[in-house]
Amino acid sequence: MSLSFRGVKRLFHQDRSNNTFPRLESRDLSNTQFSESTSSWSPSREHSQTFRIVNALGSCFVPSKKTFEDNEKSGSMMTIREYRSVNDNSGISYFSVAELEQATDHFSPALTVGQGGFGSVYKGRLKDGRLVAIKRARKNPRDPQISSEYESELRVLSSVEHLSLVKFIGYAEEGLERILVVEYVNNGNLRQHLDVKYGIVLDLATRLDIAIDVAHAITYLHLYADHPIIHRDIKSSNVLLTENFRAKVADFGFSRSGPGAFDSTHVSTQVKGTAGYLDPEYIKTYQLTEKSDVYSFGVLLIELFTGRRPIEHNRERNERFTIKWAYQMYSEGRAIETLDPRLSTGSSASSILERVLQLAFECSANKREDRPIMKKAAETLWNIRKEFNSFWNYRPVLTASKAAVSEEPPQN
Repeated sequence: MSLSFRGVKRLFHQDRSNNTFPRLESRDLSNTQFSESTSSWSPSREHSQTFRIVNALGSCFVPSKKTFEDNEKSGSMMTIREYRSVNDNSGISYFSVAELEQATDHFSPALTVGQGGFGSVYKGRLKDGRLVAIKRARKNPRDPQISSEYESELRVLSSVEHLSLVKFIGYAEEGLERILVVEYVNNGNLRQHLDVKYGIVLDLATRLDIAIDVAHAITYLHLYADHPIIHRDIKSSNVLLTENFRAKVADFGFSRSGPGAFDSTHVSTQVKGTAGYLDPEYIKTYQLTEKSDVYSFGVLLIELFTGRRPIEHNRERNERFTIKWAYQMYSEGRAIETLDPRLSTGSSASSILERVLQLAFECSANKREDRPIMKKAAETLWNIRKEFNSFWNYRPVLTASKAAVSEEPPQN
């Protein structure tokens, strides 16, 4: 049985004398990608009864390949060549830079599908006809962060395999070139669809399916990979959508190996992530745990169903921090008013939204011990989906917008 609203409210420790979220001082922001924290409130302890899912949740977890040993503490790391030497059946390809130049028409700006601090992502076509995403790091030998992100993503992608994670295909290393090749997911990212960039409004059922896919992916990283992996940057722009609107989690540049069975309960590390999604305890203590991903997932859930970004400075002061605004509306019995206004409302929509928000507040509790493990959150979402199964029978079938899958790379 899910925790009641009274239970949520009892464990939601707000400082009612402070109506704004604290700002972090610049000394707390070394080497980070954020400027503000939504960390002054805390929803409930997770007390929900565990539901067992037979052949539903478990069946979507794919056994991982032999992983890289994470020797970050000692400063050493198994290289991709060493990995291939011990596992010839890894399916990982080594590409020459010339091959990838040909696949992208010499890294044509017209084929750019993403850009960031790490570098640029291109849509390409390999010689065998496969469409791929080619992530090319900026060539800056004086920036150790680029090398760190490349090695982190290479290590993680090479050691995991799951339907809701982007599939690793190969890499290229020549001189200063550092390039990753992954499957091309052809329907943009979740944030673009919440902004209706391609003219399609995600219906309620599709949003719940996306939430379940992401929950399964994170659960796999935490529990079913050869070594626990903390993603550390769960956010809507890192959730890619297929043509059938299935979600795939991407971008492992900030990921870290979590504590093992015989290690401590956390990893001490510099704070990295994105404003609005960051675990407040991680910000304060520099202690990273799997529950940091759970917090980010709670924020993502609220974003997914409200359509709002975690922080929106252009709104009224009491609505700038979406998670705080959503809780206020929820506590006043006005949860339905937080639903993305592009969606139709009704009794089923209201019930689904209240259940999802309740879970979101549990996941984003200020204290990590008050948050559920990711597997429990995935089970809760699956049970919400099953409970409202009749609602899904009337959902429209979404198809990807042509705008999202256009701009084919040249045939080789």
